[in-house]
This record gives sequence, C-alpha cells and structure tokens, in this order.
Amino acid sequence: MPTTTSAAFDSSRESPVPATGQSSPTHRYSLGQRCRSFYHELWYRLSERVRWSRKPYHEMPVGRLTDLATWQQTCIESLQSRYGLCFESLYGRHTSLANYAYLDLLDQAWAAADRPVPTGGRVTDVGCANFWYARTLYRFFRPATLTGVDVEGFRLYPTGYSRYDAAAGYIANLAHTSFVIANYCERNEQVDVITAWFPFVTPAPVLAWRLPLTVFSPERLFARIARNLAPGGTFFMVNQGTEEAAIAAGYCRRAGLHSQDEWMQPRPLRPRPHPPVASWWTA
Repeated sequence: MPTTTSAAFDSSRESPVPATGQSSPTHRYSLGQRCRSFYHELWYRLSERVRWSRKPYHEMPVGRLTDLATWQQTCIESLQSRYGLCFESLYGRHTSLANYAYLDLLDQAWAAADRPVPTGGRVTDVGCANFWYARTLYRFFRPATLTGVDVEGFRLYPTGYSRYDAAAGYIANLAHTSFVIANYCERNEQVDVITAWFPFVTPAPVLAWRLPLTVFSPERLFARIARNLAPGGTFFMVNQGTEEAAIAAGYCRRAGLHSQDEWMQPRPLRPRPHPPVASWWTA
C-alpha cells in the first residue's frame, strides 16, 4: 500500500521544486530579498513545527474537460488511449490538465530522443511539492518503487488541508509509492531514475514559492543527485527555458553528471512563458 512518511528535519531545508540545502556562501542577496526570506522563514518553520494534518485530501473530479483547443483535445485523447489514464475522473480541471501536460512532455521527450524508457526500476522525484503528478510518473515509468521527496510537508492550504494531506490523497492506490518529507541533500539511496521538474537554480523562484533562501543550494542538490544515481541510471530534468537550462547544466557538470541529450518542447499542452527544456544525465 502507498505510504506517506516523515523524516527528521535539520537546519538545512529543501524547496518544493526541488529541495536543496543550506544556502551557498557564493550567493549574494539584496536587502529586499533577505527581508522577504526572513518573513517566509518564520511561516515555514511554524508550519513544520505545528505539522497540521487532517486526513488524505481528494479533489472533486471535474468529470469532463471543456473549452480546449482542438489540438489540445486531440493530444489528450491520444494520451488517454495510449496510457489508459483519465485524469478528469480523479482530479479537478487544473490538476487534470497539469498531469496531461507532464505526461505529454514525457511522451514527446523520450520519443524525440529515441531513448528506451527505463521501466521497472526504483524512481525518485526530487522536490515533488504535494506529488500531484505521482500517477503520471507511475504510469510512464512503471516503477518497482516510486518516491516523492520534499522538505516542506505541512504548508496549509485554504481548504484547511496540509500538503501532507494532499500528497496522501494523490498517492492513494498507487502500490509501492511514498511521499517522504526529508532534506534530499541528506538522503542516501541508490535509485535507477531521478526526476526533477523545474528545480530551483536561481533565487527568485524560491521567494516566489514563499520559501526562505536558506533552502537554496543547487550545488548540494546536484551533488547529492550524482551520488544517489545508481550505475547506469538516468537523471531526467526539466527546466524553464534555455537560459535556466544552461544554468542547471552547469551545476550538473560541476557535480560530475554527464549529459546524454537535450530537447526543447516546441508546443506545451499548457502554455508557458518559457518553453520546457528536458535533459538526460548519467553519473
């Protein structure tokens, strides 16, 4: 059965997309950034101390997706047919479309790179937030185990449920799937596939996610990914646009990861300000 677990916290924290560790001394922040960071730190620490939780939260299914462009509807119908998924029967409109968008990116990226999908292995997603896309990863990689790791587990939503509650709902009925609250930089594991969707490689998105800058340390994050990737394993990363992808690639190379391929999605299912850039890495 799926499990939702909690690990011990320490002074180094991680972010929802994905978590890293203590901020590097090489990063310099403005006074405004430091003030915002301090404010976010107070609320962040409070939520993790209180650890509010009710019960697993399940979205009200939208039932049917409407007001889609013809090409979007065609794409979704193709994904439904090939992967046997109907997200709108499980989730609201926003989460359903977001899952189809992630599945479409995975489907297109691996086909364009002409790479065999590594199925049946151990998969970890770093910085999974509430792991709303767990079912997408589960169906695409068909893993032996699937783990979503995030440092922030108890952010409270307007619904009165916490991130922990939401994650428990999203992983329900997915065998051998877990949501782990932990500092990924301190997590020792050997897995076959590591995924990271839009990881923090610059400080601005950290503050935009209402997180303190103490969570920002891409150096430690990518070093840990390199150590945790099993021999012959794959690190799959998606970044916001070519500029961010280039910054992330620099961190990957300094961590000892080796580039295998890169692909930019020409037409995301859900419009984005910057085209998603997918890349494959090995240790």
